[in-house]
Amino acid sequence: MSDPRSAQAAQYRQWYQSRQWRLLRVGQFRREPDCRFCRVMGRATAATIIDHAKPHRGDAGLFFDPENLISLCKPHHDATKQRQEHGRRTIVVDADGWPLA
Repeated sequence: MSDPRSAQAAQYRQWYQSRQWRLLRVGQFRREPDCRFCRVMGRATAATIIDHAKPHRGDAGLFFDPENLISLCKPHHDATKQRQEHGRRTIVVDADGWPLA
């Protein structure tokens, strides 16, 4: 089966295997062990994914910038963050289910 991603995407995906990325990832989990989106909602959920706040789109500077990293749980990474990156509206609610402005 062929990889549908571009050659550029295949190239930067190798960065995830680098020692520099692994160290950044460990450091981010130490700084922010809980999902940032859950925390805003008043929940304490362990983060399982380190994501880029601003999509790097192959820019090594953004990819390896520790200030551009956020900790997320898998559901928020796979749904909420993807909606945001595609310009779709997201509604954040608090622990009681009320929308946060």
